[in-house]
Amino acid sequence: MTSIDIADPGFLMLAVPAVLIAGLSKGGFGAGAAFAATPMLALVLTPHQAVGLMLPLLMIMDVTGIRAYWRRWNWTEAWPIMLGSVLGIALAASVFAVTDADAVRLLIGALALGFVGFEVARDRGWRPAAPKGAARLRGAFWGATGGFTSFASNAGGPPVAIHLLARMHDKTTYQATTVLIFWWINIVKIGPFLSLGLVSRESLAAGLWLAPVAVAGMLLGVWGHKHLPERAYFLLVRTLLAITGCKLLWDGARGLLG
Repeated sequence: MTSIDIADPGFLMLAVPAVLIAGLSKGGFGAGAAFAATPMLALVLTPHQAVGLMLPLLMIMDVTGIRAYWRRWNWTEAWPIMLGSVLGIALAASVFAVTDADAVRLLIGALALGFVGFEVARDRGWRPAAPKGAARLRGAFWGATGGFTSFASNAGGPPVAIHLLARMHDKTTYQATTVLIFWWINIVKIGPFLSLGLVSRESLAAGLWLAPVAVAGMLLGVWGHKHLPERAYFLLVRTLLAITGCKLLWDGARGLLG
């Protein structure tokens, strides 16, 4: 397994901007683009190390976000998603335990490109209509989907966004609700991550060095929620995701096909 060398310039060149982007997204732009950190780290680490390194950092960001958006969330919309996420996390943990690194690279790469496609479609005017009836059941379904993808590659943002964007129009309530949901999801993930060995002493040590970057990114995101244009930020993130997604798909396919 690749070691995590915090003194390696190649690691730092990807890890610092990856964590900063994750903090900016979780702090002010709906959490979706926080997924960019995992594909970027998976270029220099194994996929298992990448998700393991990010989880404690995401939890630090969650605490910062909960304080910044305290009680501004919509609990009625949040709890079915939070409940459904537990099932998705349990399913992902059982699959993840028997999946090799190249298959996970393929999954992360596909999710990266899928997220870019979802965001571009939304920019072009697609907004999911809010169906009538069974809102809690739909919330639980998208919560389970988000829990699964969050466990596999910290990519829970898009499934949750698909549901919440159809039901919320106030950006601060939407932002606060995503902060609450992913605070919960990341807490639930920590047990399975530890049992599978995804969080190690090595990843915690590297995370400790990156923790100030996580907090700084989160605080910048909270500030940016009020002051910065989203367009330029998301254009950069989507470009990075498209590039890293293609690279991971190539690496995963090459590894599986030998």
